[in-house]
Amino acid sequence: MKIIFLGTNGWYTSPTGNTACILIDCKDYYVVLDAGNGIYKLDKYIKENKPIYLFVSHFHIDHVSGFHTLAKFKFKQGLDICFARVRKKDFETLVNPPYTIGFKKQPENIKNLSIDIRLHELLEKDNNLPFPISCIEIFHAYKGHGYRFELDGKTIAYSGDTGICENSMVLAKNADCLIHECSYDKPKDDKWGHVDPIAAAKLAKRANVRKLILTHFDASIYTSLEKRHVAEKKAQKIFPNTIAAKDYMTINL
Repeated sequence: MKIIFLGTNGWYTSPTGNTACILIDCKDYYVVLDAGNGIYKLDKYIKENKPIYLFVSHFHIDHVSGFHTLAKFKFKQGLDICFARVRKKDFETLVNPPYTIGFKKQPENIKNLSIDIRLHELLEKDNNLPFPISCIEIFHAYKGHGYRFELDGKTIAYSGDTGICENSMVLAKNADCLIHECSYDKPKDDKWGHVDPIAAAKLAKRANVRKLILTHFDASIYTSLEKRHVAEKKAQKIFPNTIAAKDYMTINL
């Protein structure tokens, strides 16, 4: 299994990277995490006819701006887009005029695209997908959801944007890999719901995960990749098996 980071910035694209998008290339599926503008790179990595599942954590623009580029793709297998049950209206608002080209009468097909789009509204558990997946509400402004997958015998947890909350442990516990946001460079009391490397590392240690990957670095704070390296070192003092992601990084799991 390969985890490929297509966008690792939070808030906006800058010389350090594009906004949030991650591709997991496993044996039978492609799993895409969020649709920031890093998603434009997706067709460079998807070469097989495996099903493609895209999971949206929430609808802040840095996580969904890539929907505007769907017309770029020509995947014969189409694309399955998944989000929490309460978020369908948000999706439909974003992918209709005036923001993009809009739907046909059939809501599962988006007009003028060369690929089929299929929508899935997810419950916390027992979702009708071909692999185990939990959709877990976490702490972020308005609403956000993290995801916990079972793929190729591994448990992958993805935080989306979140502060540490009660469900952080539900999301992360005993995961083989925790991919967690790291918007801040130091502890900060805020209402948005974000974390710093120390908080993420403490969660990884408490949850007994095997590997922690930090991503979603606030572009206004992490103005250089060197600052990400500093964050990585801070986290490693608490949880040694920590990596700070950057665009185009590939991790074998």
